[in-house]
Amino acid sequence: MVSPRLIAKIESEEPTLRLAVLIDADNAQAAVIEGLLAEIARFGEATVRRIYGDFTAPTSASWKKVLQKYAIKPVQQFAYTTGKNATDSTLIIDAMDLLYTRKFDGFCLITSDSDFTGLAMRLREEGLTVLGFGEKKTPDAFRNACHKFVFTEVLRPSTLVKPVSQSSKGESERKSVSSQVPTEIIEPSHEFPKEFVLTALEQSTDDAGWAQLGTFGSYLTKLQPDFDSRLYGYKKLSDLVKAKTDLFVTEERQASGSNQKVLYLRAK
Repeated sequence: MVSPRLIAKIESEEPTLRLAVLIDADNAQAAVIEGLLAEIARFGEATVRRIYGDFTAPTSASWKKVLQKYAIKPVQQFAYTTGKNATDSTLIIDAMDLLYTRKFDGFCLITSDSDFTGLAMRLREEGLTVLGFGEKKTPDAFRNACHKFVFTEVLRPSTLVKPVSQSSKGESERKSVSSQVPTEIIEPSHEFPKEFVLTALEQSTDDAGWAQLGTFGSYLTKLQPDFDSRLYGYKKLSDLVKAKTDLFVTEERQASGSNQKVLYLRAK
């Protein structure tokens, strides 16, 4: 079950979780560190930032350039023998030590290695939020063991692209929806899972057939932890549902006791 604190954080503006960020240098890319920390800030405060690896090896050279800038504590781990990954063991031991301090609401595990599946499951058993970050090659076992999994490919600076110039043909049609799409679009990397999204919407609607955006988003994450609107070309879930006019009808309603408006949607 997705942590209620995580569901609240997805739609709120203020960080709510105290997070321990643990990076597997052997299975993560330094090029995404800026976007990674910005993404983590959406969920809470990165109270602990540690990275594990053999920083005497040439493969870790890129990480050494960013550690000081982003205040990440390196944990040096020499390879005791060929073919064995001592880094994994050290990270797992540290994670358990941090767990038993009871100072954290959740953990961010940055790795594409399925060997951390057991760790993610153990942290969840303790009632902590587990956020995973890894490449598309990350096995399903680890992705599904996390409450939320984010592909690091969408965090790269090159992911954001400027919209292509509009031709005269169909320009009026594009202008009619221009207010509904972001000024910066993300190059889609996955085929949109229409049936899955409609199923999640059906499970999150009220008796009148409407679903609040936050409720809809939490069901998407429950069913598929690695669901991310950026994979389909939209920076936020609200941008996605507004743009998919062939699938959804959207409506903004005044929140009770507040001046803010809340987005609702239903299947078309």
